[in-house]
Amino acid sequence: MRVGLIAVDGHGGFPNLALMRLSSWHKRQGDLVTWWNGFESNDRVYLSKVFTFTPDFDTVIDADEVITGGTGYKDFGSLPPEVEACPPDYSLYPKWKSAIGFLTRGCCHDCEWCIVPRKEGMVRPAAVWEGIKRPDSREMILMDNNVLASDHGLEQIDRMGREAVWVDFNQGLDARQITPETARMLARLHWIRFVRLACDTSEMLPVIQRAAAYLKEAGVPPSRFWAYALVRDVKEAHRRVLALREMGVEPYAQPYRDYNGNEPTAEQQAFARWVNRKELFKSCTWEDFKNKHLKIKRGLYCWFGRNRPLFLFAERELKWENILCMTHPWRGWSGK
Repeated sequence: MRVGLIAVDGHGGFPNLALMRLSSWHKRQGDLVTWWNGFESNDRVYLSKVFTFTPDFDTVIDADEVITGGTGYKDFGSLPPEVEACPPDYSLYPKWKSAIGFLTRGCCHDCEWCIVPRKEGMVRPAAVWEGIKRPDSREMILMDNNVLASDHGLEQIDRMGREAVWVDFNQGLDARQITPETARMLARLHWIRFVRLACDTSEMLPVIQRAAAYLKEAGVPPSRFWAYALVRDVKEAHRRVLALREMGVEPYAQPYRDYNGNEPTAEQQAFARWVNRKELFKSCTWEDFKNKHLKIKRGLYCWFGRNRPLFLFAERELKWENILCMTHPWRGWSGK
């Protein structure tokens, strides 16, 4: 069988674990597995889509069978057990060096903005750390949603702390689960970069502050403290990120997206840009950024794009909300 793979969100960045497991399973069956290229016919093609806001793949696919899956398709199912048990096929991503996986699946909370409880249910064991680690790498990126709420997860953390492995819990740790004992356990880990927490509401601020104090007392350098900050109401999020900065926790703003794939508001996008571009966050206030950096007067204006600046001439003053809609350099604007 000839099998083609399509990572609808793109396969140049973070690896798609589902496709990697499918590739591994099919290769064990003696099948030929490649990235779909549009030039060759396939017996089966898998499309995996993580995010609902990613545009769908609308190219004609020459295949006898096309299978779609992933949260991006509002498919809350899981891989068959025999596929889930397969190790990821890292040959699909030759430049990627870290291992990826889950020690646990699920979450014990039911946050209104999160799909995890609906998709995965309550916290349960998924793997031991030795089953995730690659033989050619000491780094592991663990995607657990609430590993600290699991006795199995805590056992794996305790064991990893005794080994020469470097970790990143990239979905964020639940600060509500961090006790002095848990903090000492986390302090024994080798961290790839940050100890990531999550602060999605103002009610979490005292919890984050307490967790940060426990971690610092246990020996974790404050330079590693980092927290996701969900952005819905910008005024509330503004107060929250300033409070995080005041307590020595680096915020990372994430504008809210609903499950229909709708874009965040222009203000939410601008706020996240201000928080996440640290040269802006540390050099000007949100009000300065909003009222000065995002306002076109007559003459030359510079929009700071991702890779290069975009220069525009404006014949009249524009509302900053309209300017923010141009999220990519060189995207046209009608001026009407």
